[in-house]
Amino acid sequence: MLLLVAIGITGAAVALVQLGALGELDATILAYGAGLGMLALGMHVVLRITAPDADPFILPIVVTLNGLGVAMIYRLDLAEGYTGWEMFGVRQMVWTAIAMVIALGVLLVVRNHRILARYRYVAMLVGIGLLLLPMLPGIGQTINGARLWIQLGPFSFQPGEIGKIALAVFFAGYLVTARESLSIVGRSFLGMRFPRGKDLGPILIVWLAAMAVLVFQRDLGTSLLYFGLFLVMIYVATGRLSWVVLGLSLFLGGALIASQALSYVNGRFAAWLGAFDPANYEATGGSYQLVQGMFGLANGGLIGTGLGQGRPDIVPLAESDFIVASLGEELGLVGLFAILGLYLLFVARGFRIGFNGTDDFGRLLAVGLAFVIALQVFVVIGGVTRVIPLTGLTTPFLAAGGSSLVANWIIAALLLRLSDTVRNQPRLVVTDDE
Repeated sequence: MLLLVAIGITGAAVALVQLGALGELDATILAYGAGLGMLALGMHVVLRITAPDADPFILPIVVTLNGLGVAMIYRLDLAEGYTGWEMFGVRQMVWTAIAMVIALGVLLVVRNHRILARYRYVAMLVGIGLLLLPMLPGIGQTINGARLWIQLGPFSFQPGEIGKIALAVFFAGYLVTARESLSIVGRSFLGMRFPRGKDLGPILIVWLAAMAVLVFQRDLGTSLLYFGLFLVMIYVATGRLSWVVLGLSLFLGGALIASQALSYVNGRFAAWLGAFDPANYEATGGSYQLVQGMFGLANGGLIGTGLGQGRPDIVPLAESDFIVASLGEELGLVGLFAILGLYLLFVARGFRIGFNGTDDFGRLLAVGLAFVIALQVFVVIGGVTRVIPLTGLTTPFLAAGGSSLVANWIIAALLLRLSDTVRNQPRLVVTDDE
């Protein structure tokens, strides 16, 4: 029933976009939406067969978010006058279908999540390889100043999106084996137990990898995402706040140095702190986009202008980096709160899956995957609302982009598999007689 409601919300959003922007309904686009709805129902059937005890909230939440994203991207296409295959909305529908098929494949192939723990070092190599792939000459591509994409024929892809999943698998597998030495051994200082020097190796390696992404690929958001993922997982594994303090100190120190040494990072900080300064507003890569997005959010007010009734198209990259500002303008603060509520419920279900798990690897993996979504949402919306500097990450399930969509659907599929495994695992019950 929840999935039918999610499909209905998606169809209603697309129809309202057409009525608001065109004044009539277009049966072709609605047919595309119906096709995605049938694919979602097909995924539900596969879940009932292969993972009957999977969490019942995750799939409807993801379908709703994905559908709202498609509707808004399609609305921006109408504002720009795009037609046919040049429409970002049509491409997003195609990528959604591809992502859902891949998610189905994950559910069918990964029948027991513990198998992934055996390949933790393979996952590490894959994750680092995907992270460094855009640096290769010939296939690496620089877009908007960041070298994060690879070009294969007519297709471009961001391998780091898949890399974050591989690194989550590695972190979970590694921390299960190294948890004792990381949590027990060390020296106490100011009431916190800090790790030994030789145990700092993993966090230093991940820190160096994050700084390398920041320096060579010019991407603050991805470096923050990777390092934040590791910090949360090591805290969950060890329960030691000292790891978080140490890790945040390392990252903030590196970011501060980068803000002074790298013009790219310095420009992001200047645009954040002085968004309305004419020098920053008019500079190339300055605060123009940020200010336009804030004006769009202000124009939406409490209940929004209505789908198809605003002017979200005047914000640069409104279909990707600033889709939150587009949704905020036409759905208002109420609509944004509803979207944030969906994200909150998704992350809460992921944490619940992790905390209810009976094996350490599954616990860490579920928490890590859920936190990836949580951190992305905070970083993106925090940047758009000027809480933190803009970082260039995409809003999960909403923003245009095939690589992000595929990666996030894989995360949803893994959480569904983990939730089914958790519910089917026998638990030891101790009675008073025993």
